[in-house]
Amino acid sequence: MFALLSAARKAVAPRRFAAGRRRFVLALPVLGLAAACQPVSMNGASGPALDASQPVPVALLVPKGSGQSGDAILSQSLENSARLAASELNGVQIDLRVYDTKGDPGTTQAVTAQAIDEGAKIILGPVYAADANAAGHIAKARGVNVLAFSNNASIAGGNVFILGPTFQNTADRLTAYAAAQGRSRIVVVHANTPEGQAGASAIQGAAQRYGATIASSVPYEFSQQGVTKAIPSIVSAAGNGQADAIFLTANTAGALPMLTRMLPQQGLGTDTIQYMGLTRWDIPSQTLHLPGVQGGWFAIPDPNLTAQFIQRYRAAYGGDPHPIGGLAFDGINAIGALIQQGGRDPLSAAALTQNAGFQGVGGAFRFRTDGTNERALAVATVRDNQVAILDPAPRSFSGMGF
Repeated sequence: MFALLSAARKAVAPRRFAAGRRRFVLALPVLGLAAACQPVSMNGASGPALDASQPVPVALLVPKGSGQSGDAILSQSLENSARLAASELNGVQIDLRVYDTKGDPGTTQAVTAQAIDEGAKIILGPVYAADANAAGHIAKARGVNVLAFSNNASIAGGNVFILGPTFQNTADRLTAYAAAQGRSRIVVVHANTPEGQAGASAIQGAAQRYGATIASSVPYEFSQQGVTKAIPSIVSAAGNGQADAIFLTANTAGALPMLTRMLPQQGLGTDTIQYMGLTRWDIPSQTLHLPGVQGGWFAIPDPNLTAQFIQRYRAAYGGDPHPIGGLAFDGINAIGALIQQGGRDPLSAAALTQNAGFQGVGGAFRFRTDGTNERALAVATVRDNQVAILDPAPRSFSGMGF
């Protein structure tokens, strides 16, 4: 899913964009896995009592035995990142215990119960939305909170908190910045899929909060033919000064390359309108070399802090972390900070949602009471095929307007 649409894929499926069976934080939410999922209500759940004299047992749930390509690599990176974070905690000892969900909700339920039976005070993971929902239901009855790696807001709530960056967070950051720069008349372009519709909804909500106007919202069928057919509608909606920004929900594995190539050919160049992206335009790195993304805006975690984490990970493990591996580091950092603060119930929902938040690999983040999260993001652009920062990520939530 992190590669450009290859010629081989085009030959096999000429009408459809490449798409993996599962999607997670750096692309589109895993909505397809959550159709039967409902947020878990725990009525302001507390958390289990801790023995201050002993290392705190933390269960890490990963899908290493799923048989799906890449899950074993992802799982190892999550475990490595969690252990790296635990080694850097000051005065707090974590007893990290790893459990294999196999990427299966039934297995996830079983290992969640096992982990809690064996003393886990909090669940870190799992990755996929359906698995996180399954873990949440088991942990709910035992008064244990779950910090899932998913970015799917539909499964957040009660005792389930998601660590993955959300569409809403990114939409808010970019829309607020655009409005401040006088780019407040926005055309939203999105695939006619659950993911695309969720992205469009996030942008519409952000526009209401930050004084922007949605000039038009143009959907397209998730296929190459669908994008081609939608181009005239996008041009009509945005042309002749009717809009000053186009907000794309697509990623590189989908319609982003086509849209950023075809729209400028129809007179909507970067000299006449501002392009913005709801997904990371720096992953994969090949995206930075697309002519159509030059000058576009997107949001990323603090690149300096991210680079420092990557360097520490390389020194410890001899390679780079998975793109979402750092979420496990963030989770352990949050757990460690709460334990260090002490108190009778340091891993309760109230403690997890403290206003000050925590520090992660890419900067400040905090959990909201609805189980979603807010992350301090930088606004970036592409110049000469490289990332350039337009507006740095805030270092804390003070005065950020969240």
